Amino acid sequence: MLDTTETIEVLGARAHNLKNIDVTIPREKLVVITGLSGSGKSSLAFDTIYAEGQRRYIETFSAYARQFLGGLERPDVDKIDGLSPVIAIEQKTTSKSPRSTVGTITEIYDFLRLLYARGADAYSYVTGEKMVSYSDDQIKELIVEKFDGKRITILAPIVRTRKGHYRELFEQISKQGFLKVRVDGEIKDIEPGMKLDRYKNHDIETVIDRMAVDASDDTDKRLTESIKTAMYHGEDVMMVIEHDTNEARYYSRNLMCPTSGISYPNPEPNNFSFNSPKGACPHCNGLGTVNEINIKKIIPNPKLSVKQGGFAPLGEYKSSWIFKQIEVIGEKFGFKLTDPIENISEEAMDMIMNGGKEKFSVNSKSLGVNREYKIDFEGIASFIKSQYDDSNSTSLKRWAKDFMDEVNCPVCHGTRLRQESLNFKVNGLNIAELSSMDISDLAEWFEELDNKLSEKQKVIAMEIVKEIKARLSFLVDVGLNYLSLNRGSGTLSGGEAQRIRLATQIGSQLVGVLYILDEPSIGLHQRDNEKLIKSLESLRDIGNSVLVVEHDKDMIERADYVIDIGPAAGRFGGQIVSAGTPAELLKEHTLTAAYLNGEKEIAVPKKRREGNGKTLKLIGATGNNLKNVSIEIPLGKMICVTGVSGSGKSTLINGTLYPILNTHFFNGVKKPQPYKKIEGLEHIDKVIDIDQSPIGRTPRSNPATYTDVFSEIRSLFTQTPEAMIRGYKPGRFSFNVSGGRCETCEGSGLRVIEMSFLPDVYVECETCQGKRFNRETLEIRYKGKSISDVLDMTVDEAVPFFENIPKIYRKIKTIQDVGLGYITLGQQSTTLSGGEAQRIKLATELSKKDTGNTFYILDEPTTGLHFEDIRVLMEVINKLVDKGNTVLIIEHNLDVIKLADYIIDIGYEGGKGGGQLIAKGTPEEVAKNKKSYTAHFLKKELS
Repeated sequence: MLDTTETIEVLGARAHNLKNIDVTIPREKLVVITGLSGSGKSSLAFDTIYAEGQRRYIETFSAYARQFLGGLERPDVDKIDGLSPVIAIEQKTTSKSPRSTVGTITEIYDFLRLLYARGADAYSYVTGEKMVSYSDDQIKELIVEKFDGKRITILAPIVRTRKGHYRELFEQISKQGFLKVRVDGEIKDIEPGMKLDRYKNHDIETVIDRMAVDASDDTDKRLTESIKTAMYHGEDVMMVIEHDTNEARYYSRNLMCPTSGISYPNPEPNNFSFNSPKGACPHCNGLGTVNEINIKKIIPNPKLSVKQGGFAPLGEYKSSWIFKQIEVIGEKFGFKLTDPIENISEEAMDMIMNGGKEKFSVNSKSLGVNREYKIDFEGIASFIKSQYDDSNSTSLKRWAKDFMDEVNCPVCHGTRLRQESLNFKVNGLNIAELSSMDISDLAEWFEELDNKLSEKQKVIAMEIVKEIKARLSFLVDVGLNYLSLNRGSGTLSGGEAQRIRLATQIGSQLVGVLYILDEPSIGLHQRDNEKLIKSLESLRDIGNSVLVVEHDKDMIERADYVIDIGPAAGRFGGQIVSAGTPAELLKEHTLTAAYLNGEKEIAVPKKRREGNGKTLKLIGATGNNLKNVSIEIPLGKMICVTGVSGSGKSTLINGTLYPILNTHFFNGVKKPQPYKKIEGLEHIDKVIDIDQSPIGRTPRSNPATYTDVFSEIRSLFTQTPEAMIRGYKPGRFSFNVSGGRCETCEGSGLRVIEMSFLPDVYVECETCQGKRFNRETLEIRYKGKSISDVLDMTVDEAVPFFENIPKIYRKIKTIQDVGLGYITLGQQSTTLSGGEAQRIKLATELSKKDTGNTFYILDEPTTGLHFEDIRVLMEVINKLVDKGNTVLIIEHNLDVIKLADYIIDIGYEGGKGGGQLIAKGTPEEVAKNKKSYTAHFLKKELS
């Protein structure tokens, strides 16, 4: 047995489906855990090793600190030896907050803020001149130099361009012992009761001293005192006027424009933070976007009248106060509620939209009397805006948002910062311009920065720039050179977010840590895989243990040690089928080994499908980094969209094509990225997007409820003789409504123990023992099984059990067909992996009666899938296409790309270097392309 200081030993692991396994993992090595999807890889890596590492870490806290954290569950394992501190880098951990960006997650933005606060030059936003700040002695020297032999007046600015009569201010200045003030450019004596026109803007300065400047000691002393006094009263700003020319000069201890006199506070790092009131643009509060009313959404069809529901937020005419007010506005401006909206005058529309208050009288011809009317109307647009800004109700906010568009903030133009912060520059660029650069360009800019800085700036910036350069190089190393620092973290894919965290960890240079990663190669092109593996090797080489849950062939071959879990998935998995070096793995007879050594493979089809001859054309897409891309999608085929990470695939398909189709067929609200036109929509009849988001976020959601098979099962139970005698309806067998469910746990089978500061802990309900239903409901049986037993069946067991009930059989058979026979019908959605959730969605779609003209979009369906799972998945997708449907897949996995009938390759690089169509056609045609990175790898795969 290996020495425990060199290994991590796990004895008797039983979490989820693990079958009491013992495993020895070498330390300070790159170890890959592989196996079928659902075989128990994550249960071993995350739910056992990571959970125990976390628990031991929390045990080291004092009892006082632990009471706030609550106790962490002990994972179901007998013993783990040789465990070092554990850091898990999962996919689900980015913040979706609009205030979180790539710069803030990687902390590069924090260093940039420090650089700008300490080493940047400030410029005036009025004149563009460089701002200056002086000490009192420097100011004295400048005054003596400029005004030698001349008479000057020294003033302290008190009021800048503000309205008011200022009577109290003049009294206060007089009490301080000053006799004169300069008001709007004119020097006056202070008189009792003196006041100004309160409705005009005024500039007021206190006259501190009037003197002739010369080089004598007396003058020197007097000037020093006067400067001190002027600075005190003018809040670190003073003004000097020459008698003869009346020309004014400003001097300040803060940064100040010498011509216009505007000053900036001395910069601090939070002046450059869009999450601090000191730095954030006041108009958009540092978000960079604001919501504006879109008149077209309020009046979708101007040909309709008010009565017919022409104003979408109001709907059709009802006898309510708001319609009465519009009638009154109609009396004033001469329109009726039955007139089309397009015929209503602009003035009237302005009042309807923005509101108004007025009284008016109308001469009634029939009665010969004057009728008084009163309008007191907030306005439709104003009401929607106020609801969005001030309402506490989420549903009202969502309602208001339907009539608004998110647009770039007109004040900061999307930079998120206030005007002053944007006028601090290093080497001619402000902090927002640096944040919008691609990381590869930013790294180059910093390489050349040393030659551009002054000596003083070099001393200040040396350490900061060193940190920034190191962090940028780690991001480039993990293949993220196409991102920019201002990219919102909510827009990152799971793989990108994970690689950002990986880069941050490499940057922290910790030693002796156990890193656990969950499929870091997701969303990564083969070309960038090499960089990722090198990054993981560098983590290992500085003395860390790296444990990776992964299916990628390259990663398995480059590992020091591979643990293969199987032999199948779900309850048929959870055993170690082989453990050893990659060379030893190849000699084993496991599923993984069979695919690696070529015994099994996903075969290339003999011929590609012809399709149905019709096409869908998207012309002139220009969203994000797309450079006027036009694509032609042949229908009735399986199409793969490929390209390196960040080349623009998701923008083209998820950001442009899907929203266009979704809006066309289902009135979706997501706005597509800019494009010129789309042709061929008439050839398809619906679009379905199958992504990897969870099918439900609560333990109440499960595969049976998601695929809607549970409704059929409940109906079946109501038809049993016992249920009919008792008069039970389908609701009796639902765990979401009271009646048949266990009321202690309200049908969830679990009780929630709330932990302050930590995620809630779920424990089995002691009344129903996790069965979810009460005793009476459980007495109803079909073929000897209660409703709870049915939910505990695996799909493989349920298929023969329900084979005589076509409605149920069809739905669960498709779940079995997509390779999910091992999950139970009532398994909580929260415990399903991303790949499993996606296949359940696929099964749900497959079980529907299809028209043969459906357009399916799948984004990286192979995430989390083993070679064998991919084979099963592709068989399912091929069935869909064989029925005449079109399936479009965004994918990096070559096993999928080589099966496609048609490939659209976007490139050449990621970020700014991407966004062009570089190859299209069958895999064989694309493989001949010399410039495409995909073609290079595809050629090897096809040969």
